[in-house]
Amino acid sequence: MRIIRGRHQRRQIVAPDNLPTRPTTDMAKESLFNILENQLNWEDTTALDLFAGTGNISYEMVSRGCQHVTAVDENNNCVRFIRETANKLGMTELAVVKSDVFRFLPMHNAKYDLIFADPPYDCKHYDLIVSLIFERGLLKEDGILVVEHDRTIDFSAHPNYYDHRKYGKVNFTFFSASPRVIV
Repeated sequence: MRIIRGRHQRRQIVAPDNLPTRPTTDMAKESLFNILENQLNWEDTTALDLFAGTGNISYEMVSRGCQHVTAVDENNNCVRFIRETANKLGMTELAVVKSDVFRFLPMHNAKYDLIFADPPYDCKHYDLIVSLIFERGLLKEDGILVVEHDRTIDFSAHPNYYDHRKYGKVNFTFFSASPRVIV
């Protein structure tokens, strides 16, 4: 995987084989960040990366100038890898939390401009993730939630839904706490 843009542009990151992850493809990540570039000012953005895995999305956000990113994952090896990589890259804006997302969200109170969630595709609780984020008020007024999922998941009936994009086998659904115009 590589960092696409920002202060660590073109930096290759090689994750160990023992991580139970499915990193977002570079093509899908680049498309996602092209969309987000039109909706966020990175220097003013705080973000939450749920099911962070390799930290791929977190590194990209920090590289682009994100003020602060909290990466949450329950796997010890993933947490260790993200911490080590952030230290190597001098990413002081990146905080790593070892926690099960379903335990973290009900107890968390901070508000974010951007929340990215990439649960395992076989996750049975996609709706719960979205519900917890909105019930807890974790998005700022103009905040964006992006959920990566497989093609079998359809969030279009959710009241906070505003867009869906597909890149190969990767699907992104976008939600907002306030109405948004599709870009």
